[in-house]
Amino acid sequence: MKSGIINVYKEAGFTSFDVVAKLRGILGIKKIGHTGTLDPDATGVLPICIGKATKICDFLTDRDKTYKAVMRLGIVTDTQDMSGNILSEKEVDVSETGLLEAINSFVGDILQIPPMYSALKVNGQKLVDLARKGQVIERKPRPITIHEINVIDISLPFVTMEVSCSKGTYIRTLCNDIGEKLNCGAAMDSLVRVRAAGFEIDDALKLSEIESLRDQGTLEDYILGIDEALDEYPSVKALDKCSKILANGGSVLIEDTDYKTDIHLQIDDGQLVRMYMADGTFVGVYEKKETAFKPNKMFLEA
Repeated sequence: MKSGIINVYKEAGFTSFDVVAKLRGILGIKKIGHTGTLDPDATGVLPICIGKATKICDFLTDRDKTYKAVMRLGIVTDTQDMSGNILSEKEVDVSETGLLEAINSFVGDILQIPPMYSALKVNGQKLVDLARKGQVIERKPRPITIHEINVIDISLPFVTMEVSCSKGTYIRTLCNDIGEKLNCGAAMDSLVRVRAAGFEIDDALKLSEIESLRDQGTLEDYILGIDEALDEYPSVKALDKCSKILANGGSVLIEDTDYKTDIHLQIDDGQLVRMYMADGTFVGVYEKKETAFKPNKMFLEA
């Protein structure tokens, strides 16, 4: 089976690790990785990298994501969602104007304190493991970006919204923080990831569908190639004389590629590109270093 990325629909009740484990069984491949953890109760897009594509997990995880979340006002839990223990309940008495002002105040570059119930590690220990032992430790605020919050429906105490954000954003914590600002508390009621790393929920496949496609022999039609998943980077084709150099993982001079000088000037030092051989074979991700392109991650299939 070719290396690439499968757009998996993670169903409720599965951890992201569960999905990886089940896919290993379905595909008969050990080398599989996911591109960003989803809570067990959450559903939606979970891009899965197989084979050599596991090398680009970090590339995809770093990309922005979009979630559809339902926030429940007037309640605070220890997990910041409705799966946890209720810590407090308050009457919800907020105007629509006040609600929207509070929500929109979180749009932009902000600092967010990760929740205790998360897989984030501090001093080598997962916060969730400490939380389950009843421990609460100090967590440093982390910079994140909320690009946009679109409020879809207000049916108090429930608020449905779509959030576009950077990596590292906890939607549970966003709900909690909005509730604090409104002085009534809030917890996340449900969460669906509708977009991640360029993959859309409408195209996502359930595990049962992937199994059926495997049996039909058509699954490879649904595996996105590594270079296609990296289409945000410009493509560079080396001259035929560079084929052996590329096959051995070597650098190529800029003048030995198909880019013209005026285009070279638009590529800054440190910028990543997709490198191809003269025959169109994808080699890997290369980085511009002064007068040459040097290998960053190699994906050349044997």
